[in-house]
Amino acid sequence: MDMLPAYDNHFHMSPAGRNLAALKEFEAAGGTGITLVTLPYAEVPIREGADFARSYEITFRLAERARAETGLLVNVAVGPYPILLIGLAERYGLPQAESILMKGMDDAARAVAEGRAVALGEIGRPHFECSAEIWDASNRILLHGMELARDQSCPVIIHCESGTTETNRSLAALAKEVRLDPALVVKHSSPPFVTPAETYGVTPSLPASKTFIKTAFAKGTDRFLLETDFIDDPTKPGAIMAATTVPNKVKWMVASGTATPEQVVHICQDLPEQLYRR
Repeated sequence: MDMLPAYDNHFHMSPAGRNLAALKEFEAAGGTGITLVTLPYAEVPIREGADFARSYEITFRLAERARAETGLLVNVAVGPYPILLIGLAERYGLPQAESILMKGMDDAARAVAEGRAVALGEIGRPHFECSAEIWDASNRILLHGMELARDQSCPVIIHCESGTTETNRSLAALAKEVRLDPALVVKHSSPPFVTPAETYGVTPSLPASKTFIKTAFAKGTDRFLLETDFIDDPTKPGAIMAATTVPNKVKWMVASGTATPEQVVHICQDLPEQLYRR
């Protein structure tokens, strides 16, 4: 088998970061594709709903540059980052804050409909303890995003709590409530919960650590994605994972016998194609 695919399912680029330089390092290390996930950019502070569409334009421009200057497959996900709800609620009150994120969700779905993005993300709810009011509003926004994803037949990439399989159960229940296939619910930064009894049909996207990868394969399945959550912040160069992590782990997986080349193809090519091909 020739060059193996190495797909990073959660990669950020920032105008103020290393962006293309980091992505070219990923490609030089053997990377073949990414899901480019939008960020809350300092260049476009979110003060009203329409600001989200303006911020997504930054993501689209970065994706265009990436496609022009590399040979990588670049899938784009846009959506209102859920943690923004908290600060907006403190500034404007929760009803207006919720309305702002709903507008951001609507504009993200419009970008999918126009073919500029292939997924809504990262959307969801706080990954830490919060008030019941914030939790409930976050779930309403998330449910609306799932409805829009159902209409577009596209995935949602979820940012939320991760500690137990109850998270996947609740995400699958929300998806089924609006008739969205749970397989289109991608759990970002997932622990190695990969069996049907652990995922409830949700698609896990695992941080590409040796421990997580070994644990996942020990459960007898290759139904998971790999990611770094590379945050492209020059002030935090060691944060989360390096841009080259996934291609380096792919090489290790095969060299160590942890995975077969066919399993790598399934994780880094077949699953992304099933999710994001439009």
